[in-house]
Amino acid sequence: MTAVADVLRDTLIPVSEVFGPTFQGEGPHAGVRTGFVRLGLCNLSCEWCDTPYTWDRKHYDVDKECPPTLVGEVHDRLRALDVRTVCLSGGEPLMHKAKLPALLSSEWSWHCETNGTIGPPAYWQNMVAHTSVSPKINTRDPEKKRLKRGALGAWNDLADKGLAAFKFVCRAPRDLDRVADVVELVGIAAHNVWIMPEGTTERELLPRHRALAPFIEARGWNTTTRLHTLLYGQERGR
Repeated sequence: MTAVADVLRDTLIPVSEVFGPTFQGEGPHAGVRTGFVRLGLCNLSCEWCDTPYTWDRKHYDVDKECPPTLVGEVHDRLRALDVRTVCLSGGEPLMHKAKLPALLSSEWSWHCETNGTIGPPAYWQNMVAHTSVSPKINTRDPEKKRLKRGALGAWNDLADKGLAAFKFVCRAPRDLDRVADVVELVGIAAHNVWIMPEGTTERELLPRHRALAPFIEARGWNTTTRLHTLLYGQERGR
């Protein structure tokens, strides 16, 4: 092993979970057999977040939940999963963009989930096959914090190249007007827009999705459920 490889393996990054194999639950790659690397920390505070243990220091010991972990250890755990696709999740993974090149080994096809507030680094399109960008339209964070036009524009450039898509979490049909505002502001093509119902249980997801579906279809957008929630509920590591 080269000295450079040794340095990369010794890079520390806060890791909440490495899990799988499971199925990607959301977006255009839903159903794909996938391993996940969930990183700690986030720059937003969505009240409906389903992984608050990665960032909410008021209610969780985040340092204990997301201990600094050697990249080499993460790679070893991924090899044991025997998957071709790995999804980088969080938290907000791009908060660690300076360290991510050490993690994004070409052994796997990497996907990523981001809130879109931090633009893609220069190396991104050469190392990440697909990014699901999920701008937050209905959280307590101020709009200027959760919707960054410059960053979203950069992600939209990758979407136009087939390397990204935009996923919006919606509770009711009225939320689609807010989505439309972002779509118009950034210039997102309709085929790159995915609408997902908010919910952490089957009881929440299905009626909300049914209420949203005809309005999503009328706007020419795509839709996705939360497959992992329907299959496994709130079980961690799924």
